Amino acid sequence: MVVLGPVLVGAYFVGSAVTSADRSRSADRLAAAATAVRTAVDALCQQLRAAAEAVALADDRAVAARKMVDRGLAAAVRVTDIEGRVLHATTPLPAEPWRDCAGRTSAGAPPGALAVRVDLRDATGVPRGTVTAAQPVDPAFVARLAVLTGAAVTLLGGPDTASQLRHTTESAGVREAVLGAVGGVDGEQVVGTVDGRYVRRVGPSDGQPLSLVLSVPSDRPPSLYVALVAVVLLAVLLAVVVAGRLARATSRPLAELAGAVDRVARGDLTVRVPVRSRDEIGRLAGAFNRMTRETGTYVAALTSSRDQLRGHLEVLGDTLASTHDLQRILRVILHSAIAATGARAGAVLLVDSGGLLVAQATEGLEVPAGGPGPNRVPLGDLVGAVTVSGEARRGRVEPSTASPGEPPCRTYIAVPFAAPRDGGATRADGASPSVGGPPDGAAPATFGVLALYDRLAGEEFDDDDLVTLRTFAGHAAVAVDNVRVHEETQRLSLTDPLTGLWNYRYLRQSLRREVERATRFGRMLSVLALDLDRFKHVNDTHGHAAGDRVLVEFARRIRGEIREVDLAFRLGGEEFVVLLPETDVVGAAIVAERLGAAVRDTPIAVDGLGVPVLVPVTVSIGVAVHPDHGGTGQEVLNAADEALYVAKASGRDTCRVARAAKAPALPVPVCSDEGTPPADARHETSEQAGAAGGNGSETDVAAGSGAVTPSGATSGPHPPRQSRGR
Repeated sequence: MVVLGPVLVGAYFVGSAVTSADRSRSADRLAAAATAVRTAVDALCQQLRAAAEAVALADDRAVAARKMVDRGLAAAVRVTDIEGRVLHATTPLPAEPWRDCAGRTSAGAPPGALAVRVDLRDATGVPRGTVTAAQPVDPAFVARLAVLTGAAVTLLGGPDTASQLRHTTESAGVREAVLGAVGGVDGEQVVGTVDGRYVRRVGPSDGQPLSLVLSVPSDRPPSLYVALVAVVLLAVLLAVVVAGRLARATSRPLAELAGAVDRVARGDLTVRVPVRSRDEIGRLAGAFNRMTRETGTYVAALTSSRDQLRGHLEVLGDTLASTHDLQRILRVILHSAIAATGARAGAVLLVDSGGLLVAQATEGLEVPAGGPGPNRVPLGDLVGAVTVSGEARRGRVEPSTASPGEPPCRTYIAVPFAAPRDGGATRADGASPSVGGPPDGAAPATFGVLALYDRLAGEEFDDDDLVTLRTFAGHAAVAVDNVRVHEETQRLSLTDPLTGLWNYRYLRQSLRREVERATRFGRMLSVLALDLDRFKHVNDTHGHAAGDRVLVEFARRIRGEIREVDLAFRLGGEEFVVLLPETDVVGAAIVAERLGAAVRDTPIAVDGLGVPVLVPVTVSIGVAVHPDHGGTGQEVLNAADEALYVAKASGRDTCRVARAAKAPALPVPVCSDEGTPPADARHETSEQAGAAGGNGSETDVAAGSGAVTPSGATSGPHPPRQSRGR
């Protein structure tokens, strides 16, 4: 059955392909023949028209008609007057009826000749009669068409093909089959006959009034299907013979091998299979015997290793579950890996921001005197190459090829740490945060290496050691990832989920820390309090989704205008705070003006009922400086908020510096758009936002949220990269 199926399918496709190709070639031949017929009839009609016109223009029409006949331009020419009386005619005339080349063959009697009629006119253009040139449609005419087209041609005299057969070049043996096939054909469709011919009907049509049938013989070999059947039968016979011999040669050894496999499956590793030949079955039996012997040895060794590894994994699991101390976890992993593989020494190394492998835990390593030591290894060296390629390596180290950055050893084995595929926290920019890893945007998937050196037994590390080490490397990767998740959770608790800026909780910590630093070193600290003008109008007009978009874009522009050491915060709603360490009042005013211009000069695009809308946004800013406007962080923040109130009352879209002591808040010269404060100008108080991630037009001093960042917003911990001067 395996042989018969493909053979039958192949024979079917061969027969179908040959038949399809033969039909396609025959259809092309008939199409070419039909074109040749139309061309020949059209050329004959043009010739008859030229002869009739020449006679009509001649003075002596009788002489001209005879010349046309003598030259072979027409078989007969007849001149009649306006009433149809024959004035002159050449002899002999073809049999009636004469069919006009411009018409179609009627359903009556078959045509006796093709004719072209030209009107006779006098000098004034009045019709005086007609000149008709004719060419007989006889067997010779049909034979010439057959020679011209390369196909058999049959002339029909009417729609009934059996009774209206006029002339044909078909042989008597196929004539009936051709006429029978073409009897039910509509138009010029190609059909086949039972004796292997292809038939097509041509005409009648405009310019070709004859009803013709063209046929060509098939090119398909007559014995094709007989040959295909013979091939199928031969293949079946050979398949039966070969199957019988294979069954006798393989059944007994395979039965013995199957019984031995069953015994091995039940746990009997002492079973052996007799080797009866040197063919594939014999080699399979020998390989099975070797496999059972080696399997027994491996099982004994694995049983011992399993018990030892189980103990190490229990210790490792307890450590992973009970602490977030990365150093302790890595030390336990390294100790367990060394004990499980019998290595002399080892190290756990992680990639730092400088692109070097830094040893986080070591055991049994000796630091070379005066050398860089094993604590820092370049990524291109022996173990460092594992981090670059992401593939585990093991082998022997020749003294001549030893790297100065690697510890001295004879053999080594190293397995990379790869970040879990779905685990770990995710930063706002889409990258996984790294613990001692490369800088942002360049961290590879492999961020560390677990390396062991020199087995105590003096042998090289083998594949079993590689598998064992991968297990410990996987635990180490999980441990590092857990630390990442823990740190990312802490970061999320200090950032605003909508804009990605720091939240109020981190503002309190940062303000206290920066004030203490400024006090200790005698430096200044500037605080900017920012509030978007008429933000409630944006929410009411365009919706809260548009308000969210405005807040996110405003936060992005803040990042673009401050230094990397500066800190930006969102207090809630549309209120923001920026801390500028080591910045005096003039520098703070310059930053405030730059922030106001960045918001004012470029409207923010939002979606308004499906159509992008540009929303003009402005910001009012209050400036306060430590220690001029307050001795504590809260006092400076309150002073900046009071200055913000003054900026709001002064007409918005401006900035004001907090007043010192009892003096009123003064405008800073670099601030623009001060305007005249309206009589009813008031500080735009914010209604309660309700949630830290919302954009409610009222201020909500939230303590932070660990909510998931909305789509399109960044939850990054304030990542501006450019450093701008004051």
